[in-house]
Amino acid sequence: MRLVTFRKGKANHVGAIVGDCVADIVAASRASGGPALPADMIALLEMGAKGLRAAKAAARFALKNPKRGLLVPLELVRLEAPVPCPRKLLALAGNYSSHLKEEGKNARAKREQTPRVFMKPPSTTVNRPGGHIPITRYAHFVDWEVELGIVIGRKAKDVTPRDASRYIAGYTIVNDISERDFRVQKRTKTEDFDKFFDWLNGKWPDGFAPMGPCLTTADEIGDPMNLAIRLSVNGQVMQDANTSGMIYNCAEIVAYISRWVTLEPGDVIATGTPAGIGKIRGIKLKVGDVVRCEIENIGVLENRVAAER
Repeated sequence: MRLVTFRKGKANHVGAIVGDCVADIVAASRASGGPALPADMIALLEMGAKGLRAAKAAARFALKNPKRGLLVPLELVRLEAPVPCPRKLLALAGNYSSHLKEEGKNARAKREQTPRVFMKPPSTTVNRPGGHIPITRYAHFVDWEVELGIVIGRKAKDVTPRDASRYIAGYTIVNDISERDFRVQKRTKTEDFDKFFDWLNGKWPDGFAPMGPCLTTADEIGDPMNLAIRLSVNGQVMQDANTSGMIYNCAEIVAYISRWVTLEPGDVIATGTPAGIGKIRGIKLKVGDVVRCEIENIGVLENRVAAER
């Protein structure tokens, strides 16, 4: 099932993609006599397997009863990020050997390192499919990073890699937009410590985490460690890889983070990007560029770059 959050009037609703339409699962469940479903993705995920089963039944009802007005053509729907404001938006740095190699770094054995995890402010960085990637007056080198996003479905604390998949509701696409030359205020001296925070702060600008178009549930994603992943800018392919290139797999990532952070339903973890970033090519995003991210069994996330309003 491919779950979405879509705009209906002035409010968000949860739906499911059915063919080339979106089924309003809240209305469909009500019309079919099913359980009351929330219009919020996090609240739906908090219902657990019961909620997902009810959502799937509602989507089937909408499909079988097209005259009930429960289906809306996708082209007429404004999609929001599947989880518009996750409690936590975590991300991994350097989780593809190919990306480390292009930056002139060595991919060490797992026993010699641990995942490199950081956060992006969820309430301001999350951006919707079709939303504009903002270029601010402080922008110097805005770059792209297509990433597979893990969406947590159950509260997870200190889980094992063997059990971690049971806590994953599904997967989405995250474009970890990054400012590579972060300069907001001049300084007379730059130390290595400053460089780290420049890198980190360059992940934080508003709108720098486009996400979507949907949440593909774990039972329909196939093997999350064998998905084609691609990004293009204005039709030119920049990144073309497979999630099998990750150093730490999805289960290992969830297990590791859960040792020191309680993961909650709706939390999103971006799992790192493969080779092909603009920094290495000397290509930065500019106003008018169209960035298209694709991951197998999830879909397409497309955003245009625009001047900040």
